[in-house]
Parts: sequence; C-alpha cells; structure tokens
Amino acid sequence: MSVGYKPVLWNRQKRRYDLIMAALMALYVLVFVLVTIRTNPSVTAETLIIRTSGSLAILMLHVILLIGPLSRIWPKLLPLLYNRRHLGVTMCMVALIHGVFAIFQFHALGDTQPIVSVLVSNTHFGDLTRFPFQPLGLLALLILFLMAATSHDFWLHNLSPYFWKSLHMMVYVAYAALIGHVALGVLQYEFTAARFGLITVGVISVSAAHIMAGFRERRRRKVLFRDTGGMIPVCPVDAIANDRATIAHIDGEEIAIFKYDGRISAVHNLCKHQNGPLGEGRVIDGCITCPWHGYQYQPANGQSPPPFTEKVATYRVMIRDGVVHVDPAPLPEGTPVEPAIIQQKA
Repeated sequence: MSVGYKPVLWNRQKRRYDLIMAALMALYVLVFVLVTIRTNPSVTAETLIIRTSGSLAILMLHVILLIGPLSRIWPKLLPLLYNRRHLGVTMCMVALIHGVFAIFQFHALGDTQPIVSVLVSNTHFGDLTRFPFQPLGLLALLILFLMAATSHDFWLHNLSPYFWKSLHMMVYVAYAALIGHVALGVLQYEFTAARFGLITVGVISVSAAHIMAGFRERRRRKVLFRDTGGMIPVCPVDAIANDRATIAHIDGEEIAIFKYDGRISAVHNLCKHQNGPLGEGRVIDGCITCPWHGYQYQPANGQSPPPFTEKVATYRVMIRDGVVHVDPAPLPEGTPVEPAIIQQKA
C-alpha cells in the first residue's frame, strides 16, 4: 500500500462488520439453546455445547462459501467478500469448540488416546448406515485450522500467493468432509427429515451459487479478436466509469483497464498481495487501490509508490474511434507505458 493511503485495518467498516457478525452469532446461540432446552429439557450442558457450536460452524461455512459466488452475481455484496477472512477464522474457532467437546465427551474417557480413538473406534467402512463419520469431521477440522493458522499475511508472504491460495482452496475438501460427517451422523443418530433436508438445501444452494457465478463469469469474458498491430478492441471509452476499470480476459491474460484523469491505462488484474482483483477497485489519489486490502499501484507504470516495491505487469493501450484497444502481451512488471489520452468530444 502507498505512503498516502491509510492501511485498511480495523476501520469503521470492519468494526461494524465484526459487530454485526458477533451479534448474529450470539442471536443464533441464544435461539438454538432456548429451543433445544424447550424441546429436550434433559439435555446435558456438554451435548448442548456440542450441538450449538457444531450447527453454528456449518451454518457459517455455508455463508462463507456463498459469499464468493453471490458477490459475483450481485456486486453490492462485495464488501462481505473483502471481510470474509474474519468470518473464516471465527468459524474455525467455533468448529474447534465443537471438536474439543465432542472428542472429550465421546473419546477421552477410555484407555485409548482420544485422537486415535476417533480414527479406530468405528471401522465399518463397507456399511453406509454405520460408516465412520468421525474421521471426516476430524479431517475437516484439521483443514479449517490450517487455513485459519495461515491466514495472516506473514504466511502469505513466505508461502507465496500461489501456494497460499492453493492451500486455502482446500476449504472445498473440508466442506465435502464436513457434509459427509454431518449427513452420516444424522443417518446414524436421531435421523429426521428436517435435519436431512437442511443439509440437502445447503449443498444445493452452495452448488447452484457457484454454477450460476461460473456461467456469469463465462458470459462476461468476451470473445475478442486481434486488430492490426496486435491490439484488441475491448469496449467503448464511455463504457468505463471514471476512476474505475473494466476487466478483459484475453489470451489467458486478465487485464484491468482503468479510466482516470482523461486517460486510459492497463495493468495486470491480480494484486501482488493476495491476488486481489485490482479491476474491482478504483483510482484513489492517482493510484489504483486494491479493494481487498488497499495495496496501491500507479496506473501508468504498475509500480507501488515509494518506499513500497510491489509491481504488476503493464500493457500497451490505444483509443481508436472511441474504442479502447489493448495489446494482451504483458510488459515486464513496473514498465512505464504512455497512457492513451481521451479526446474530448466537440
């Protein structure tokens, strides 16, 4: 991020986001506890904690997985996407409460080490109605813990953005394991159509949202044809809002084309910090500002303002007959490129 840009830490928006998140979690816990006690007065405190934390964790995971695709369908939800890391770490903490209490209650009172007991206490792998669902929950918990433990930028920097992103894509493995854990557990203990129906609705919702977002993203990627000199027409100048960008997907390149101060410049769309979408950000104080964490780049050369050293690739651009053209061949990161000047209409 630049010298002139205030770091996005616990600003007013993030404080409000976290406050709303905590309030909704507290409301869920209160309602779940009251309903459970009313319908099952003999429930023990340990069982109540296990069920409350477990149901809250899987609900939060569904919300986390829905935020991404839904924000692509309805951009007004993008602020939720930018703050999703807080929700993920909190969800992991809730899942850990569930896991610790469950392991203690069901596996810590015998003569076998608790974790070993989770893995070997049930070996009916050939019977769906008695399949060992506990190891699936343990697998999901380990993945979620690994993701939460490496969520800090220290790990992003040292693991590299590509490896870090690949690691955090394992959330889908955790989700699949968790669905198996919950579904098989419901089948084996206290099966009701309502419980199984809720699981089914959750899986369908997450799957449908990702499919819809994928089709929308595919439609957004126009088939662009090369013009003379290797330049490709992208869109009319007027189609780009001031201090904003349009994102072009050309020959495998993801290019953010910005309109600012009567000029057009193009840079690679992925921020060096966490591969955030620069094209979804805006120009602030003359710098492209990543919407995720505020990292900034000068649009004409892709360089972060001194003393920061991050750089992104740049692209040659031109305006012909009111249409923005771009050369999809990236220039070396931080290469200055003369912006295309927008001619004022007579």
